[in-house]
Amino acid sequence: MKTLCLGGSFNPIHHGHLICTRAVAEAMGYQKVVLIPSGRPPHKPGQTDLADASDRLKMCQLALPSHDSATGPNPHLSWEVSDVELPRTGPSYTIDTVRQLKRDGWPEVHWLIGADMLNYLPKWHDAAALLREAVFVVMARPGVPIYWDALPPPWVSVLQKNVVEAPLIQISSTLIRQRVRAGRDIDYLTPHKVVDYIRANNLYKTRE
Repeated sequence: MKTLCLGGSFNPIHHGHLICTRAVAEAMGYQKVVLIPSGRPPHKPGQTDLADASDRLKMCQLALPSHDSATGPNPHLSWEVSDVELPRTGPSYTIDTVRQLKRDGWPEVHWLIGADMLNYLPKWHDAAALLREAVFVVMARPGVPIYWDALPPPWVSVLQKNVVEAPLIQISSTLIRQRVRAGRDIDYLTPHKVVDYIRANNLYKTRE
């Protein structure tokens, strides 16, 4: 089954993640999406409002489209959540996850990356090896430039093959956390089961 992975802190996951990932998966003919919440996001050291990894994992599980669908799972695109990064100690580097998935029997690992993160790819841990070992799919969105000139030329020829346009959804995890701290509702920004979980567990009320 052709599978697309999306990693991230998902702090919390929201409709923008789901809508844009679905658009890319459908455009590229993927049959499954696997969400991989980061245990310890390496690009966010010391973040004071990062929910526990177990909470972020649970919110991803609650956000799966099949949970909210009156007709059951989409027969054309299935969704899963993986906890592969949670048991590891230290920063959750993508290269370690890709190698673990391959040890688990994946013949190839296809990894979705946003245009904003693509611009920082040279700074990722062991980026050259990662580019060799994973197939990157680049999610381009209106108004988010890709600075191809800043990337090593050999990378550009590989990455440009898999650029897919996705809709611009003006929702962010930062916005959701800010609204929670301000006492404002977050309905419609993230699936209702995630909204309920955030409220029930008092997530993002204050900076810890």
